Amino acid sequence: MKFIKCDELKPGMRLAKPIYSKKGVLLYDRASVLRDMQSIENIKSFGLIGLFILEPAEPVPPMTQEDLEFERFQTVMYNEIMEELERIIKKHKQEKFPNIVAQIIKNYGNLRKKISFQQSLRSADDYIYKHSLNVAILSAMITHSMNVPLSEQNEAVMASVIHDIGKLTLPVELQSKQQTTEDERNIIDGHEIQGYPIIDEAFSSQPNIKRACNQARKILFDYWNGNPIQNQKTLMAAKVLVVAGIFDKETAVRIDDSPVSEVNVIRKMMSRPDVFDPRVVKGLTDSLNILVPGVSVELNTGEKALVIRTNDDDFLRPTILSFRDNSIIDLSNRGAYGNLEIVDIMKTLDNRCVMDTSKMKALGISVEEPEYV
Repeated sequence: MKFIKCDELKPGMRLAKPIYSKKGVLLYDRASVLRDMQSIENIKSFGLIGLFILEPAEPVPPMTQEDLEFERFQTVMYNEIMEELERIIKKHKQEKFPNIVAQIIKNYGNLRKKISFQQSLRSADDYIYKHSLNVAILSAMITHSMNVPLSEQNEAVMASVIHDIGKLTLPVELQSKQQTTEDERNIIDGHEIQGYPIIDEAFSSQPNIKRACNQARKILFDYWNGNPIQNQKTLMAAKVLVVAGIFDKETAVRIDDSPVSEVNVIRKMMSRPDVFDPRVVKGLTDSLNILVPGVSVELNTGEKALVIRTNDDDFLRPTILSFRDNSIIDLSNRGAYGNLEIVDIMKTLDNRCVMDTSKMKALGISVEEPEYV
């Protein structure tokens, strides 16, 4: 599988992932062949920056129904959020905002199991809209996992969708820049602040929305600049926004930069409980499939291994199969493996993991078997 920009697409290429319309209608299924230039021109009109394309002899990678639904939902909500944020900037009034938030909570704020969080590729032009959507989805899952009141869940998701509206007035290259200088951070911070009067007017009856955005901004501004963190009387929505925002920002799949692995991001959060509330971080790890069967990992010894069983008590210490000697290592046994740690994850290009569960079962290892499509 490889990523091809739309300008470089050629007839005969096969799609590795489905393409949906703004309304969620399937336009091109996986393995669809780009038969002619008209098909390519049609795809270009969708505003996509590029596509994941299968190698000539590569089979279609398995995806679960949940994976496909997540892709469809992201496409629909991305377009709705983009239209709504642009409307709010122009009119300082919300129209579809409550419905957007309700859809996110309905689909991802009431789950009874963890999900695999698939990151879609971003460009500078669509970064803020996709970031806002993903942060909102993460916030819905985190608050549900934490069992917070519905009112606070609503505030967290609302703040997540609207928090970056001021950044839309930034130069495009600064909207999604990963590594920034102090001067650039000051410029970004100023634009965020300029967006607050808009939030204040659009959410005049819900002052906690602007308050949560402002509190989260201050915490992260001090974090990036190495200042002491002032987080007394911080709203739950702000605490969730800080964790969800950084997780999505660091793990985002970009054209011009490589994502940080989920393990490294969460380790960084755990090392700074003054910035990232440990309860919220746990809500995040309790919501996502990260170190699950099929994930290849690198250990602090330099060895490579395969995760064969999750650890619900401490996701960073699952049971693994060493590639060096095929030995099974239960990292939860700190007495035997206390000095052994997972330092990173190795994934496929589109950030997914797939394993042959039948072989694991033949070894007597019980693993969950997803229903691939």
